[in-house]
Amino acid sequence: MNQVEKAARFAELHVKGAPLLLYNAWDAGTAKSILDAGAKAIATSSWAVAEAQGYRDGEAIPITLVEQIIARIVSTIDAPVSVDFEGGYSDDNGALAENVAHLLELGIIGINFEDRVVQGAGLYPIDQQARRIAAIREAAGVKGVDLFINARTDLFLGQQGDPANSIDDALDRAKAYAAAGASGFFIPGLRDDALIGRICDGVALPVNVMVMEGVPSTRRLSELGVARQLRRNSLCPRDEGSRRGCAASPSVRSGQFSKGDAVLPPQRSA
Repeated sequence: MNQVEKAARFAELHVKGAPLLLYNAWDAGTAKSILDAGAKAIATSSWAVAEAQGYRDGEAIPITLVEQIIARIVSTIDAPVSVDFEGGYSDDNGALAENVAHLLELGIIGINFEDRVVQGAGLYPIDQQARRIAAIREAAGVKGVDLFINARTDLFLGQQGDPANSIDDALDRAKAYAAAGASGFFIPGLRDDALIGRICDGVALPVNVMVMEGVPSTRRLSELGVARQLRRNSLCPRDEGSRRGCAASPSVRSGQFSKGDAVLPPQRSA
């Protein structure tokens, strides 16, 4: 498949009620192992990519090194690759668009793009984040790629209060992000069955849930209308035999998740 075909295929895999299951890779070897185990596409994790190179999450790893890693992943496998690009490494929309354009030149077809101010505090205001998404969509259009922009909101991740109080804000963000050109809406940290259902019912975009402790089962998430499930971060052993065993574990093959899947503590980013 060429890049345009991969982008179309990746979008087609997002079906409400029949969710795409994605597993995070952090280098070409893990990407190949996950694909060999039967995955339909590859996602990366900013945390895992950074930790594997000795950096902390939060755009601490140089963007040039990220690009080198992504280039190796894309060139090693023949499958759609979506990159966790955090906040795009810039507050400036022009620089942000340029950064995404560089990734597109490497052959990626999707990104996770979060509304958290990575190098600051809190979330971007809705209108500002929508403009950032619009800048990315424009950059992808120039490259002729229907980039899958998985718009992530950090409203629920690490939240101490009642998540029900943030649902209206989430729905407002989803609507604005969709109008700006987002392709999906990612709600990491939201665990409540009924609240996930409210998001799925109230959002036109395919909804992505991060599977973590307390999140409903795969079957229940399907019933609620989730279109994409992301398995939380873990780093498998570095030797090839053990790594293949990790990637080819029953959770990857069957879509079931257990606490034993994560061999290192899961972290914030996905």
